[in-house]
Amino acid sequence: MIPIRNRKKTLQVTVEEMRNFALIYVEKYAPSKQQLKTYLLKKYMRISVSDIKKKDVNNLIDIVLSDLQKNKFINDKFYSDSKAKNMVHRGNSINKIRSYLVGKGINQEFINETITKIKDKNSDQDFFSAIKLCKKKRIGPARTEDNRKLFYKKDISLLARNGFDFETSKKVMNVEKDDYIRIINLL
Repeated sequence: MIPIRNRKKTLQVTVEEMRNFALIYVEKYAPSKQQLKTYLLKKYMRISVSDIKKKDVNNLIDIVLSDLQKNKFINDKFYSDSKAKNMVHRGNSINKIRSYLVGKGINQEFINETITKIKDKNSDQDFFSAIKLCKKKRIGPARTEDNRKLFYKKDISLLARNGFDFETSKKVMNVEKDDYIRIINLL
């Protein structure tokens, strides 16, 4: 026979549980501070603890987050830099990177620092990212010459949907096939 536990959870037990959930989540996903806060809030709203109010849960989450931040388990600056570097490598525009980081709840100061680092490394990063996207999607200069004019509007719209401005898109679409191959070989 399994004994029934009627033990009520104290705040200390809840904080320890919350810290354990947070550490497991951080280990698995490497989230931003806002993502972790959302996860813990959802987790504790599902697990309804009878004596603890939502306001208390929110305060406990803030305590756990500040503790994790102090111990450097979560760091939004590092998160911002690493995600932006990964997105640049994949060929995303600076506008798309900025909107992604804003969506993840990263502080505007960290986002601006990250974007400045990207621009300092390469002043025309959007152009090279657009070239990478053209290679990946086989659009624009990656198309055969007889199809380029036929799909011009479609390719410009695909670049626009990926966050590239009109001037950059137009510049990429006007690249000759030989220049495109040289740029791809450099990347």
